[in-house]
Amino acid sequence: MFTCPLGTGFISTGWMELLKHLKKKLVLLFITALFLFLVFTLKTPSTYKSNPKSSVPPSACSMRISEQTITPLNNTKHLLVSAYMDQRVKDFDIRIIGIFRRDSIQPLHCFFCCAGYLSETTPATILQHPDNYGFPFVTTDVMCQIPQNCNATHITLLTTPDKQSPSTHQWLPIRNKDTVGQKEENMQFDFTICISNLFGDYNNVLQFAQTLEMYKLLGVNRVVIYNTSCGPELDRLLQSYSDEGFVEMVPWPIDKHLNPSRGWLHSEHGGDLHYFGQLTTLNECIYRSMERSRYVLLNDIDEIIMPYQHEDLMSLMNMLRNQHPNAGVFLIENHIFPKKHFEPSGRFHLPQWNGVPGINILEHIYREDPARNIYHPYKMIVRPRMVEWTSVHEVIKNFGERYKVPLDVCRIVHVRVALLGSLTLEQLNVDKRLWDFQEKLIPNVDKVLKRVGMLKLTQN
Repeated sequence: MFTCPLGTGFISTGWMELLKHLKKKLVLLFITALFLFLVFTLKTPSTYKSNPKSSVPPSACSMRISEQTITPLNNTKHLLVSAYMDQRVKDFDIRIIGIFRRDSIQPLHCFFCCAGYLSETTPATILQHPDNYGFPFVTTDVMCQIPQNCNATHITLLTTPDKQSPSTHQWLPIRNKDTVGQKEENMQFDFTICISNLFGDYNNVLQFAQTLEMYKLLGVNRVVIYNTSCGPELDRLLQSYSDEGFVEMVPWPIDKHLNPSRGWLHSEHGGDLHYFGQLTTLNECIYRSMERSRYVLLNDIDEIIMPYQHEDLMSLMNMLRNQHPNAGVFLIENHIFPKKHFEPSGRFHLPQWNGVPGINILEHIYREDPARNIYHPYKMIVRPRMVEWTSVHEVIKNFGERYKVPLDVCRIVHVRVALLGSLTLEQLNVDKRLWDFQEKLIPNVDKVLKRVGMLKLTQN
């Protein structure tokens, strides 16, 4: 009889199938559990990981990092702008650029974030710039020394040496940490222009576009502009250049903190601070450019530093550097082209520019000779790493030599109101240097004006 053996074989086969099925399920459960364990382990930070140097949680330094260009300093009347690594001056590591009230200077203490933990404080050295022109607020540098074994990433200032809660302070990031050992020729830019400051309803669109396009032809890579306010058309043009990457717009809301003056002398113009903080922004721009630009041009928005024997600025600077290898400051004399005198043929009175706000610099070819019996201003091309402090028309502290560039080599083309208004055309010099670039300059200006919708489209 075969009934019993047949039944036993059937049951054994069934159990085998069931075990295989369970085995597959167990394998799947194990893989799923392992996957979930790995996901949660990798995504969830360990609460037991410690840093033996930390006196506070690692996030403490990042609680209130200032993202503003002007930061009020707690418990003072002062303003902080930016912090830079600067070890060129003995016994100091960090330079904070600020705007301090002159009659309220008090002892301050440097407080560092050291890659996640807080340092002990170190005493601050406060250095006021000499050019205050009688205003109550002045550009000020605060010099700090980094404590030993501190990889400083951020800094703030305290009014007492006691460490306080980091959450009550605005921390400034420390910039230019990669400057040490970097060679000039390896920098991102050859030439940067520092322009300060735009304020009010300034709307000289045509001259500004011509100036920037002229600088492009001369080899400038970057223009830094500190902007408080300007006219609507100029604002549109600036935004276009910013989108292109040629202009770096730095917000400068100084009028939200102080009553800035529109003039240069307190006794005549009043206010808290010289020319909307012009001296502060010029110095800040030099340090901002120190690790990324070989040369910095310090000039106004309506001035062109123009080489007269070279086709571009790099050719000019190569010659000057070969002749004066130790110079870090090159002084360029300012020459005014009065805007009331026009070139008589009207050759460059172009119809497509009608209606564009501003001055057409190609129409002004008559140049004043400077009155050398009175003070005559210069503007500058500098090697930023060789400058410590600058004023508007001269460098106050530098580490190398200064050189006045001859007029036949380079001068400033400055189309503006006449300085010597009584001079007749016969007493002025004809200077058509800008015309040497007109074949490239005009179409380039047309292109940017068209891009922002300001070019007259009814041209032939």
